[in-house]
Amino acid sequence: MSGRVQHGRDRDGREARAARALLVQARRLARHRWRGLVWLSGEAEACRRAAHSLWQAGEEQGAWRAPLWIAAEPPEGLAASAWLPAAKARTRLGGEQDLVVIDAVAPGCGFDPEAFGALAGTLTAGGLLVLMTPPDWGQRPDADYARLAEHPWRAEQLSARYLARLARLLGDDARVIRWTAGEAPRLPDVPEAMTGAKGEAPRESPSLPAGGDACLTEDQAEAVSRLTRLRRRRPLVLTADRGRGKTAALGIACARLLAEGAGAGSGAAEAEILVTAPRPAAVAGLFERLTALCPEGQRHGHAFEAPGGRVRFLAPDELARLAEQGEVGGPGRLLLVDEAAAIPAPLLGRWLEAFPRIAFATTVHGYEGSGRGFALRFRERLERQAPDFRECHLAEPIRWAPGDPLEALTSRLLLLDGEPDTAPSADGPLVSCRLDRDALAAEEPRLRALFGLLVQAHYRTTPADLRRLLDGPGVAITTLEAGSALQGVAVCGDEGGFAADLAERVARGERRPRGHLLAQSLAAHAGERAALTARLRRVLRIAVPAGRRRERLGLHLLSAEVERARDEGIDLLGASFGAEPGLQAFWRSAGFRAVRLGLTRETATGEHALMVVRPTSVAGEALAERLQARFHRQLPGLLAFELAELEPAVALALLAEGPATALDAADRRDIEDVAFGHREPALARPAIQALVRRCAGGGSEGVDQGDDDERDEEPALLAAWAFQGRGANWLAPRLGVAGKKDVQAWLREAVARLHYRDGGLSPDQAGR
Repeated sequence: MSGRVQHGRDRDGREARAARALLVQARRLARHRWRGLVWLSGEAEACRRAAHSLWQAGEEQGAWRAPLWIAAEPPEGLAASAWLPAAKARTRLGGEQDLVVIDAVAPGCGFDPEAFGALAGTLTAGGLLVLMTPPDWGQRPDADYARLAEHPWRAEQLSARYLARLARLLGDDARVIRWTAGEAPRLPDVPEAMTGAKGEAPRESPSLPAGGDACLTEDQAEAVSRLTRLRRRRPLVLTADRGRGKTAALGIACARLLAEGAGAGSGAAEAEILVTAPRPAAVAGLFERLTALCPEGQRHGHAFEAPGGRVRFLAPDELARLAEQGEVGGPGRLLLVDEAAAIPAPLLGRWLEAFPRIAFATTVHGYEGSGRGFALRFRERLERQAPDFRECHLAEPIRWAPGDPLEALTSRLLLLDGEPDTAPSADGPLVSCRLDRDALAAEEPRLRALFGLLVQAHYRTTPADLRRLLDGPGVAITTLEAGSALQGVAVCGDEGGFAADLAERVARGERRPRGHLLAQSLAAHAGERAALTARLRRVLRIAVPAGRRRERLGLHLLSAEVERARDEGIDLLGASFGAEPGLQAFWRSAGFRAVRLGLTRETATGEHALMVVRPTSVAGEALAERLQARFHRQLPGLLAFELAELEPAVALALLAEGPATALDAADRRDIEDVAFGHREPALARPAIQALVRRCAGGGSEGVDQGDDDERDEEPALLAAWAFQGRGANWLAPRLGVAGKKDVQAWLREAVARLHYRDGGLSPDQAGR
């Protein structure tokens, strides 16, 4: 008995000494305004005791003001407010922590890439991030892989290349604090604190003040100044890496604008500022700043009201809907878009038209999305629609100092700063090849270039996508290369292959196996059980270097995937993406057919999800024909009701794929009576609908069309009237005319032009 007691005392003593050593290390880091990563490995209970010892020691010494423990279950001895499951990590965005313990070793716990990335950015200078893992971490999947295990896979059946890579990088990095539970931590050297540029002591870690509107860096002050001086048709593009106070700058600017409104006198109009972002948590810091700086105001959910006006958050889908209806935007209105990289460029472009004063803020390298891709895709649109736009970049960190080891380490682990090859060479013929994922996981430069290309091309690439890339079941990576240069990449995942009885239960809504997005959606919403029993392959991502777009490289990649799918017995190759005319034209040019469109806009993107397929077997051809026929049979009714607010150009592109019936003599007479006579257009709507469908392909065909191409809008506007019931109030401002009479005149002229294009009479032949 006494031996066990002595053993416990020895263990407690070792843990106490380890905790004291780590607190000393934290103070060394704080003198530089840096943070550190503690890699704590061992059995679950031993890790928990060691981390708890550090937690308690820091609390006793006043080192931790805001510690946080991330685990599947709340640990004993901690306040409930100090614990969170990993799935709720994003609720702490905008806040600050000085100790974060992430449990990836206890039963039910695993490494959540997005939680790790989000919480690393909340850690303040002098703080420690403690990552607890088993001693053999990386040799097998952990509990978080359950989210990756699509039917019929189980988590334990998956590979663990992603975790093995993390363990290798941590083991090789000299900046990591290595701590084996029960032993003394191995501490990296921290140089003596350097003096500032003028010989002063290093600046203390700043914290957000409770009042006042002082900015914490010159970068932030410049950003706030520009935000409060926005001019009509001179948008501001604000970029920053994480931790630079970008969102706080938006909040400070809002507070100043409200104060100006309050000080302008009772006769002045109050300021109304709209804010949008992919999710409310992304702008938590904005509302926190606003609440602190405007104590006379009140926050109600996602809105803040003060004597000088109000600030209101709208999700992208809601903002898109209200802008489409003309209920937001217009003269004097101001819109702030945060994390703009995570919102499709076409949607940003529509807001650019609706709001005279607008600012786009985005993280350049971060888990929310890539500002690099945003800049590449959106710059052309900005230069055309608002050539006088301004740019502002926040470079200086606020919560930590340059050279912070945790920021560099986090970026390396999660590849948040992944970049494609700067100037890919086109020497040699293009070669398509399927990558070996074991080799890719071990070759860091190649992995960085490949993932960087995906990050640049896709606005919603997240740290979790890297794990799926390396360990997702049924995932395959195809590259397009010229010599040794990466010219493109396609990532695909296999779906379907369900047993008939399971397919029936899924189609009836009784079962929802994990994954199989395309197959399950086509079965549940299009009524095709065969989409579940057939073998489908979905293109998850496709990307080519920015400098080589419009060279048909994407089509080359898809062609290779089609041939491989045929050889491997796949029935359908498909994809799902936000419906937008440029993307629709690209997939249509590759031989894919639209088979389903979501009835509502996706909250995060403001777009309707469109599913397309291309058959790669005889059975797949029959299935694709049934899916396409059902979709186009439903489309006119959906456009009249559920999809009445769909973007007309998207509707026109969909109509272009449908059947174009011949116009009989009665149809031609109805059309001519509208075009050249006085027939009410609504009474000839069926004939005009048939005419629009016949001519819908004109102006919407093409290969690799970008979303910024100039297009003739007249057919789309006519489709909006004919199929979606868009009336004079909607059409007049878009046509630049005064009212119903002018809209009616335009309708007759548009029908006449379309009729002539389809081989009908010209105005001269009609006697006009």
